[in-house]
Amino acid sequence: MPGGNHSNVTEFVLLGFTDLQELLFVIFLLIYITTLVGNLGMIILIRTNSQLHVPMYYFLGHLSFLDICYSSSITPKLLSGLLAERNTISFNGCITQFFFFAVFGTTEAMLLAVMAYDRYMAIREPLHYLAAMSHRVCVQLVVGAYAAGNLNALVHTSALLRLSFCGPNLVNHFYCEIPLLLQLSCSDTWLNEMVMAACIGFIITASVLAIVVSYACILLSIWSIRSAEGRHKAFSTCTSHLLAVALFYGSAACFYFHPFSRHAEDRGKTASIFYTMVTPMLNPFIYSLRNKEVRSTLRRATNKLLSCRYSHTSRSNQTEAGTICHSGISRRNKADT
Repeated sequence: MPGGNHSNVTEFVLLGFTDLQELLFVIFLLIYITTLVGNLGMIILIRTNSQLHVPMYYFLGHLSFLDICYSSSITPKLLSGLLAERNTISFNGCITQFFFFAVFGTTEAMLLAVMAYDRYMAIREPLHYLAAMSHRVCVQLVVGAYAAGNLNALVHTSALLRLSFCGPNLVNHFYCEIPLLLQLSCSDTWLNEMVMAACIGFIITASVLAIVVSYACILLSIWSIRSAEGRHKAFSTCTSHLLAVALFYGSAACFYFHPFSRHAEDRGKTASIFYTMVTPMLNPFIYSLRNKEVRSTLRRATNKLLSCRYSHTSRSNQTEAGTICHSGISRRNKADT
């Protein structure tokens, strides 16, 4: 067919989940609320505490922001679909959802690679770390990650818009994902498949290679540290990032690296839950539980909040007691009179 979008399809039907919809709605809603609270809390904690104004937490703040956006591009539509009798999404809405999903997903993959490089610099050059990872360098790395995300999304979206969709319109998933949309097109999708393979292959190869090389250099640097305590302290700063990388890439690989048969699509839904909802929810807990500085900062903020509340309650009680005492004295004076 000639190029350009000559689509007769005005909406897609997201098959999503057909069993236990009420229970799944409650579970996914709790996951989404936890994601928002955890990541917003991490951003506020980093912004308001001067001790966390270092490159590592600058990147972590952007990771939390991406997790919120990444999850929000999928979860609200999933929740509304679980309550609807027929879960549909307009053609434009589907394309828009895919665009933002691709932007935030790609950016997060690149940011995880940037964070691995940051850990390498912190361990390899501890004395010159802040000079090497200046604010300007950190901003440039983050802007580069966002630029890569937007470029990848634009390429895929532009290639998707040139296709024709004349039916069917059933998407066996809970959001619009490009491999499943290509299956529904009545155009020749060879170019799209090549572009998808090239872009995703490049992004995964570049980000994973950067992470692997960074951690290989980190291991060599740790090996040169003489004391066992020093080696343990150096490696402990990387465990949170390693867990986040394993969750993100492990769950994404389960979806992208399997044939898209009917049975495989059902398994892909489960994998998609992990990298679109569970991983963004777990990231702030991974970093807060595994990082001593975040734990201590969070503990001080909690103690400060509790002390302020206790002080306010004490003042309220003292004011109330003074009022009662004053009224009692007034009543006795009147009685004596």
